[in-house]
This record gives sequence, structure tokens and C-alpha cells, in this order.
Amino acid sequence: MQTRQTGKKALKSTIQLSLSKGQKLIIDVFDSYNLSLYQINTLEIVQDSRNRWYACITVKDHPNQVSGKGSVGIDLGLKESATTSMGDKLTIKQTQKWAKKLAIAQRANNKKRVKAIHAKIKNTRLDLIHKFTTKLVKDNALIVVGDVKSRSFTTRKTNLAKSTYDAGWFELKRQLEYKCKHAGCQLEIVNESYTTQTCSCCLKISDSSPKGRAGLRIRGWTCAECGTWHDRDINAAKNILAVGLDRLAVGIPSV
Repeated sequence: MQTRQTGKKALKSTIQLSLSKGQKLIIDVFDSYNLSLYQINTLEIVQDSRNRWYACITVKDHPNQVSGKGSVGIDLGLKESATTSMGDKLTIKQTQKWAKKLAIAQRANNKKRVKAIHAKIKNTRLDLIHKFTTKLVKDNALIVVGDVKSRSFTTRKTNLAKSTYDAGWFELKRQLEYKCKHAGCQLEIVNESYTTQTCSCCLKISDSSPKGRAGLRIRGWTCAECGTWHDRDINAAKNILAVGLDRLAVGIPSV
């Protein structure tokens, strides 16, 4: 099966069936699951009362088992721009790194220097995100990302605008989207509500878990229910992956 992109959301997959006497039947289907990641068990072509054709497909395995690759959840944050469920972290903070030199250039009204520093910050950010996302797509068949929105942190009340801009969430998602399409890797954006507060081991929200904006200072915590110690961001990434896997399990049955 070959898969190619036809729109922002829909995938168009080409299914080639071998018939008797060396004949072949080629069928184009709209594929919202990226079936090339799965091992097909049975396929039945049916027509409804309105003369519309459907491909009824069952699959044997989860895509990870087919491709030999893994699946990973990603928690987006400010201290670390991104943390995976495997413990890998993307740290950018280029704006903070160059803040002092940028301020000096601005006070000196050195426009050429200011422009050069901004270019350095942008190019370094893009390079770090490029290397991080390329490895993710190379190593995984499924990538699940939380749906955190930048605008939630860029209001005057939060004072987190610079940190949010430096984190590069929009660029990270943009690169993941086009790289996943090109590589046949499945990308899921899921609701990340309570993924930070929930223990990824016992699935309980205990009194010790970080909550609210005050909880942003808590980088590690021990679950009061099961006693498991968690890195805040890795725990959230594990829960985000679990949400993505549950969505897939509901959306496409295995037999």
C-alpha cells in the first residue's frame, strides 16, 4: 500500500490487489488512519444503496509492531521546550542566552548588530528543532503531542511571552507535521488536560501532584497514592502518549 497526501487532513491511499491470472486491481481510498502503518488482515469491497463504494478493512497489529519502530508522547513546556515519554528533552532558550548582548547592541543603536543577533537566535532555534524532530520521526511510527496553545501563555497576566516565543512550539509542530507526512509516520494532537497531574503508573491524581500555575515550579514529585517518583514533564509525556494510543484503539479495531 502506498500513501500520499491530498489535503490538510485526509490521506489518499492506493491499495493494490492481486487477482487471478496475474491481474491486478488498484483502488484509491480516502484514508484517515494512514493504513500504510498497519498490517492488513482482511479487505472487503462493498457498495451501499446510494452506489457508494467502501473498503472494509481489518488489521492485525498496532503500527509499532509492523514497522519495528516505537511510539512516543511529547509534552511541550517552557523550562524544556519539549520532553518525550522516553526522557529526551529539547532545550532552546536562545533569547535568554543572547539577552545581555542584544540589550547592549540596542542601547548602542547598533542596528546591524541587533539584526545579526536576532538572525542567530532564529537560526539556532530552527536548527535545534530540526534535529530534534528529525530523530523523532526516524525512530517512531506514532508521535503524540499535547494541544497546548501558545496564546495561553502570552497574555500580560502571565509574563511568559518571551519564554513561550523562545520555546518554539508552533515551529516544532509545523516541522513534525510535514516530516510525518513525508515519512509515513502518524502524528496525533490530543487534549493534554490533567496529564501533568495524573500519575502515569496508577492513573490517580494525588494531593502531591503539581496543579495550576503555582505548580509550574514543581519539577519532580512523588505520587501520594502509589509512591512512584516522577519527573514532571516525562510523566506528562507518558500520559499524552496513553491518550493517543487510546484514541487509536477506539478508532480502528484490531483482530
